[in-house]
Amino acid sequence: MLKSMLKEKYPELLAELGGRGFCGDIDGFTFLPGFCDVHVHFREPGFSYKETVKTGSEAAAHGGYTDVCTMPNLSPVPDSVENLKAQLDIISRDAVIGVHPYGAITVSEKGETLSDMAGMAENAVAFSDDGRGVQSGEMMEMAMTEAKRLGKIIAAHCEVNSLLNGGYIHDGEYARSHGHRGISSESEWKQIERDVAIAKKTGCAYHVCHISTAESVEIIRQAKADGVDVTCETGPHYLVLDDGDLIEDGRFKMNPPLRSKRDREALLAGVIDGTVDMIATDHAPHSAEEKSRGLEKSAFGIVGLETAFPVLYTRLVRERIITLERLLEMMVYCPRRRFGLPLGDGFSAWRLDEKYTVKPSEFLSMGRATPFEGWEVYGVNYMTVMGGRVVYRRG
Repeated sequence: MLKSMLKEKYPELLAELGGRGFCGDIDGFTFLPGFCDVHVHFREPGFSYKETVKTGSEAAAHGGYTDVCTMPNLSPVPDSVENLKAQLDIISRDAVIGVHPYGAITVSEKGETLSDMAGMAENAVAFSDDGRGVQSGEMMEMAMTEAKRLGKIIAAHCEVNSLLNGGYIHDGEYARSHGHRGISSESEWKQIERDVAIAKKTGCAYHVCHISTAESVEIIRQAKADGVDVTCETGPHYLVLDDGDLIEDGRFKMNPPLRSKRDREALLAGVIDGTVDMIATDHAPHSAEEKSRGLEKSAFGIVGLETAFPVLYTRLVRERIITLERLLEMMVYCPRRRFGLPLGDGFSAWRLDEKYTVKPSEFLSMGRATPFEGWEVYGVNYMTVMGGRVVYRRG
């Protein structure tokens, strides 16, 4: 069906692909529907030295994405109609794909006063205080009650501040043997446990961001069995790396951190049985200087939009852990269903048998910090098309 649609609607683009010496037939490429990432940071307004809507959306198109949802830890924080409009104006001017902003749950993401959720509801894809956990259970219940009334999702960064203890990598074997302060698993799953109970009470649609622990998987698995309206995401790095892969380099520092082998295996089990609904990169670019200070002092965050599909296709699909169909469910269809983003006619053209080495210098993102630097992966995107426009073309 996709093939016939492509031949009918995009004969010139297909002819271009065939005429550039890559192949002479449509079957030489695998055409995939546009990916959707519900958790990215494009840093604008406020931090355009790290990334912009233009560079972030170009990087997403390079990775095969045609829709992304941008988190609200910006300046100004989109906690009002006026502040959200500042971001929407930039998106309207510069985005090359669909960019759908979150509104903040609380004013300035401080966890003290609810934002103008009602005013922003029409233009906010969902509400989140990503980068911070909402510490007050009472405040989260107020937010979920309002989100339920508005028919919107609460997407939560779950982190109990009192359990962090100054940590910056997982509280595991690597931290203990190298003298680092660790972030406990409980700091994540304890707040998920609280929020699941509130979501059950309020009936709110609840989405858990970037889960990383075995306990988180089990809490969400049980909540689904109990009928709670909950979904969750994890990142590519949590599925293919653990704290045994850490080296003393800021490109291995993100929040939540890489956890233990046990946690990684539990996440993979959740992917296989459907507990983990979707893959989101948490694409979080920083300047080279901010990521050059080692594990302890570098900023939290790595980039991921340009490597997500090749890494997952190489390590999960080619190694027969999951099927390509399951990967597409998590990268295309489930995030769109959950967040109300239609597929449209966006697609990308891949050579899945073509291998390359990940080189950050070739990224379109302004961010360069990735734990996958130097990896040999399969899957090269030659073109991304959205709305009849070529939004990425290789070379």
